[in-house]
Amino acid sequence: MDAVLLGLKAQHYADCGPMLRPLLGPATAVVAAQNGIPWWYFHGVEGPLAGHRIESVDPGGAVSRAIPVERAVGCVVYAATEIVEPGVVRHIEGTRFSLGEPDRSDSRRCRDLSEAMTAGGLRCPVEPDLRVDVWVKLMGNIVFNPLSALTRSTMAQICRHRSTRDLARTMMNETLDVAARLGVRTDVSVERRLAGAERTGDHRTSTLHDLERGRPMELDVILSAVVELADLTGAPAPTLRAVDAVAGLLNQRVSAPALT
Repeated sequence: MDAVLLGLKAQHYADCGPMLRPLLGPATAVVAAQNGIPWWYFHGVEGPLAGHRIESVDPGGAVSRAIPVERAVGCVVYAATEIVEPGVVRHIEGTRFSLGEPDRSDSRRCRDLSEAMTAGGLRCPVEPDLRVDVWVKLMGNIVFNPLSALTRSTMAQICRHRSTRDLARTMMNETLDVAARLGVRTDVSVERRLAGAERTGDHRTSTLHDLERGRPMELDVILSAVVELADLTGAPAPTLRAVDAVAGLLNQRVSAPALT
């Protein structure tokens, strides 16, 4: 294949090698359309963190072995969807799929993929540094995915309740602090991000859907990874740590219902 697009939840990447391997030729790109911090985050960067492995994202290097970083093309998805039944996905809103090379290069493979996806009716810009998009998307995911599961609420309900809106604002500000310590600054304000989430309406996040179906939730790359990066950069992030603790216990109980 010229390129393989992964639509798996990030916790399944480590096990996807046998499925992926027959599709790979010498130059096949693997485009991981995922939420949260990607396993390639410190690949192709300079400085003391060059090549650093984030344990909560790439435990023991299992994901890097399944999907070598040199094949990776980053992809940040700005589309809200939900699984109605096996094989049926309802598209709610959004058609943007931002692409980018981990090493920030302007590659032919990214441009070719962008042109093909754009011809198919999607918005598919190639970003000079996709890490900015990663953090912009993460501002929402890190709040609404765990809080929707913990409160069984939609995005709009979280935004319209004063206390949870304040909590969301605090979590977003702590997330931006971690990003800034890693040299990434966005031009999207917290208030703009909250307003956009509220406009989405009563959308149930994928994490809430997974909880209701008794499936493990995709929280390691969305929340635990940022807490790990806070440890790495010296960021306090007290609210993120607290939410990670309670969401992590809930996820453990979903994965092992007999736990008492």
